[in-house]
Amino acid sequence: MDEKCMRYKEIVFDVDGTLIDTEYAVLHSLQDTVCHFTGKTPEIESLTFALGITGEDALLRLRITDVENALTYWEHALKSYHQSIRVFDGIERLLCDLTARGYNLGIVTSKTRAEYETDFACFDIARHFSRVVCADDSVKHKPNPEPLLKYMEKAKCSETELLYIGDSIYDRQCAESARCAFALALWGAKKDMDGVCAFATPGDLLNSLI
Repeated sequence: MDEKCMRYKEIVFDVDGTLIDTEYAVLHSLQDTVCHFTGKTPEIESLTFALGITGEDALLRLRITDVENALTYWEHALKSYHQSIRVFDGIERLLCDLTARGYNLGIVTSKTRAEYETDFACFDIARHFSRVVCADDSVKHKPNPEPLLKYMEKAKCSETELLYIGDSIYDRQCAESARCAFALALWGAKKDMDGVCAFATPGDLLNSLI
């Protein structure tokens, strides 16, 4: 194995758009929520900014003031789209192989703990992760580095020992601010980014690490 790859002890993943495809469910349930609270139905494309940040931050950017009730409504609306959520092709093999090769696998997500349990923990791939940092675990959230710093504190690792994999600009900014390496999951990303290591498939990522 390449020594450059072996420097990583912790391979840490975002959830939405990286491990599981939730885009349709998240955006359409958010559209329903905005319509319910404002009487206006925004275009789906105008809501993509919400992918990768906390629900509270998304609602505040949409100028919805009754955030607590809106979050509850959004959570219930999301359940009606749950059948559209799926694990990305190649993720199961990626996680199995990384575990077999001795990497520690973790998650840093903008989901709350309750959202994580409802939306992600039901998938079998959740068993691969020994550490999970949710929105509840930090005061500040992505793109702020605090969630990754919290993970490193729990894992007792340095920034040079961690690779963070995500699909959004918020993930990249979080990693860069925490001085961690970042890899772009193009299989879930809305678009490519200049100046970052990007992988078209989970298999491509796996091949770079073994």
